[in-house]
Amino acid sequence: MRRYALALLLPLLAACASSHVLVGSPRPPIDPAQVRVYFAPPAGGYEQIAMLQSNSGAFTYGEQNKMNSVITKLRNEAAKLGANGVLFQGTEDGYGGGGVSVGAGGGRYGGRSFSSGGVGIDISPRQKYGHGVAIWMANPPPPDAVPAPPAPPAPPAPPRNN
Repeated sequence: MRRYALALLLPLLAACASSHVLVGSPRPPIDPAQVRVYFAPPAGGYEQIAMLQSNSGAFTYGEQNKMNSVITKLRNEAAKLGANGVLFQGTEDGYGGGGVSVGAGGGRYGGRSFSSGGVGIDISPRQKYGHGVAIWMANPPPPDAVPAPPAPPAPPAPPRNN
């Protein structure tokens, strides 16, 4: 019975795993809290360490929760490789997710007839998959260095009456 339970659990754990393909030299692991996520290439240059892929998990509901899960897993995978940044590449939704099935059957055996029916419900949500590049920057910008938004245009001058 224990082996059966373990055999069922392993595919679920594998479905939640992140993966990477090395394209550079990994460094010693760091704390995931030190890994910054960039949605555009950062200024100052960087070294690519690995291509990353992750998913939101089999039972993560809500789009924001799915996105948070993907980003967290990408940061954790990058930290294992010593990367201090993730250049986010995008997401896509997986196939499947929720559904309802209805079935019925009947027959006759030995002079007696029988019938049966059933309903099946799948409540697992559609997973979100994310991609990124684990990067290392020698001098990353400070966490509070957010570029200032452009100044709003000056209002037009009122017309002059002469």
